Parts: sequence; structure tokens; C-alpha cells
Amino acid sequence: MVSAFAKELAQLAAGDPSNSVPREPRWTTPNRVALELPSMQLREFSPDGDGIATLICAPLALHDATLTDFAPDHSLVAALQMAGLRNLFVTDWRSASPDMRFFSIDSYLADLNVVVDELGGCAILVEVCQGGWMALVYAARYPGKVRGLVLAGAPVDINAGESELSRLAHSAPASMAKQLVEVGGGCVRGAHLLQLWRHPPLEPQAIQDLLQVPDDMPGSSALIARFREWYMRPIDLPGTYYLEVVQWLYKDNQLATGRFAALGRPIDLAMVRGPIFLLAARNDEVVAPEQLLAATRLVGSKELRTEIAACTHLGLFMGATTVRQTWPEIARWLAATSAGLPTR
Repeated sequence: MVSAFAKELAQLAAGDPSNSVPREPRWTTPNRVALELPSMQLREFSPDGDGIATLICAPLALHDATLTDFAPDHSLVAALQMAGLRNLFVTDWRSASPDMRFFSIDSYLADLNVVVDELGGCAILVEVCQGGWMALVYAARYPGKVRGLVLAGAPVDINAGESELSRLAHSAPASMAKQLVEVGGGCVRGAHLLQLWRHPPLEPQAIQDLLQVPDDMPGSSALIARFREWYMRPIDLPGTYYLEVVQWLYKDNQLATGRFAALGRPIDLAMVRGPIFLLAARNDEVVAPEQLLAATRLVGSKELRTEIAACTHLGLFMGATTVRQTWPEIARWLAATSAGLPTR
């Protein structure tokens, strides 16, 4: 396995990672940049909003934040707006440039803290995929700043289940991750990660399944093309951040075992006592449902809701049925949380 991976790395190093060239995200819902920080742009979707803010923390992984606002009928941003949320923001993480190569998990948590302070010092966090564990860490580090928490397809306890991603992370030696950073000149190129992922959902049927649209839907060809364009435009990651995530979260499982430290302090998930909504995907190839739902025994919250949607990982955020049925329910839960009402 190691020798085969070394050959692939050599091919990657010799190639041109042109797919990692930064581009302007293609947003569906009107928005404006409310704040510029080293790691992100904060996008505001509700210029006339008031009350406690809802912050969607996009994943800092392979693709950009338009995952949360992909297309009409496939946008959780729009679903939350239509369900009544009026003070809505998204973290639009920057693709890593060479001068960001030493950005760490703490770098991103520090900027996230600036954002929450900018939003009034307290917010509801809606976290998707890899944004979920980051928000959970933040909520444990600053419990008084998080009114409520939604975790969708987020890894919490890696050893509680198995997915294609966690299997790969466990089986690959740490030296492989370091080689990826070296090949990328201190960053991990998104184009390289795409080439190493064995099962890209690029066939028409796979795309229709995850977007939850019928074969004969008008405009399906354009939607499939849009998805392929989005999928093949990954972002780059800082090498330091990437190595920390691989080692601390996946290999050492530090978040679930109480050994994770953030911004100078150890993290105790029992400190997370606000309302929490956990949304898992039944057929998730990236985060097994058990890896997320393990949070129920780790956090200190007495107000917990769990739901398992019949979809794939990306279907949680892009699937038409999930966006139409599940996210409005979450929005109502968020509204009750914001108002301090019972959430059950």
C-alpha cells in the first residue's frame, strides 16, 4: 500500500493541480461579505435580520462553502430563510495560499471566535460535515457563546463506527499525510485529494441520487453539469491544519477521549449544555451515523434531538428532499431555541 501510494504521489507531484486555482464561489442566494478575516469571508444572507444570529459553519475540508447554497431547491441556506430565520450567516473559508500553510486548528477557532463576537457575542451554530467537530470544540471552549447547536454529518467519535474516510485515515501511516503536504509545498492541494478519493460521485445516476432528483426532471442535465463543476473545484488546505486533523481527530480520536486541546485549554464536551440537534445520513460514506450520534453520551446537554435521513453524505446538504423536509424542521427547532422555548 505504501509503495503504491508513493507512486501516486510522484504522479501528483509531476502533474498540474490546476483544479485548485482559487475561484469566485457560485452562490444561489443573494448575500454580502460582512467581514474579512485571514481564514474566511463572513457572508451575510439577511441584511435586515435581527435577534440572535444563526451561523452556518461550512466544512473546512475538500470543497467550498457553496455546499450550503448549491442551487435552487438544493440550498439549506434558502431552506432556513424560507422557514423564517432572518439573521443568517455562513463561514466562507478561504482556499489556502502558501502564506496560510502554517494555519492550525487554533487559527480557525480564533477567527470563529472573532465572528461570534462580531455577531453579538452569542450565536446558534449550524455545523455541516467537518465544520461540525470544529463547532463542537468551540462550544466546549466557549459554552456561554453558543445558544444552540446543529451538527449534520459531523465526525465526533471516530471509533464509534466506520466510514470510507475513517477507514482510510486509520489504515494510512502518518507519513502519507506528511508526503501530501510536502508535495503541495506546505499545503494540501484539493486536486490531489480528489485524485486519491476512490469513489467520486460523478456518474449521472450517483449525482441524481445524492441530489434526490428523478431521471426525467426538467433541467437535470444542467444540474448534473453544475454539480460536476462544483465537485471538481476543490479548495486547498493548510498543511499544519490538515496534519492536526488527521492525527488528532482521526488517528488519536482525541475529541471523544477527552484529550483534545483548543486555544490553550483542554476540551471537555460535557461543558456543552445547550440544545443540540444531531442529523445523520443513513448511507453516509464520509461520516458513519454512529460517529456523530456518539455525541449524545459525550455532551452535557439535556435537550437533544437526533434524526437519521435516508440519504448520502452530500445528500444531507444538497438533497432536494432533505432540504425541503428536514431542514425546515431544524429551522423551527432553531427558532424555538433562539426564543428560549422548549425544543421538543
